[in-house]
Amino acid sequence: MTAARLALLASLLVALFATPVRAGEADQAQMDILLDTVRANKRPLVAVNLTLSDEEAGKFWPVYDRYQGELSPIGDRIAKVVDEYTKAFPNIPDDRAAAMMGEYLSAEADRAKVRQSYLPEFSKVLPGKKVARFYQIENKLDAVIRYDLASHIPVVEQ
Repeated sequence: MTAARLALLASLLVALFATPVRAGEADQAQMDILLDTVRANKRPLVAVNLTLSDEEAGKFWPVYDRYQGELSPIGDRIAKVVDEYTKAFPNIPDDRAAAMMGEYLSAEADRAKVRQSYLPEFSKVLPGKKVARFYQIENKLDAVIRYDLASHIPVVEQ
C-alpha cells in the first residue's frame, strides 16, 4: 500500500472514531459521521486506488459523477430506514418492521440496478481490469459502511 493510500485510510479512520458524542446520540452520530466521511472521501479514495491515465480520467470522472448522483439518493433511503428502525427499536410493530424490510430490500435492488446499468458505460471508458478494480473498490467501501451499520443496528427480538 502506498503512502498516499495509507494517509487517506488513516484520515478516514481518525475521522470516524475521533469525534466524541454523548451516549444517547452515539449510534446515530457515528452513522452520520461514517456516511459523511465516506461520501467526502470516496472520490479521492477511488482516484488513489484506480490509477487512471489522463485520458482515462477525462472519460471516467463524468460517468462516475453521474453514477454517484444516482447512488446517493438510494443510500439516503437506506439511511432513512435504518434511522427510523434504530429510533423505534425495540417498540416496532410487526407490520412496520415488515414494511421497513421491504423498503430496505427495494433500495438494495435499486442500488444493484444502478450498478448494473453503469457497467457498460464504465466499460466504454476503461479497460476491463480497471472496471473490475473500480467495482472492487466500491464493494470494499460499501463493506466498511455495512460493517459499521451492523455494529450499531440492534437485532429484532423474537
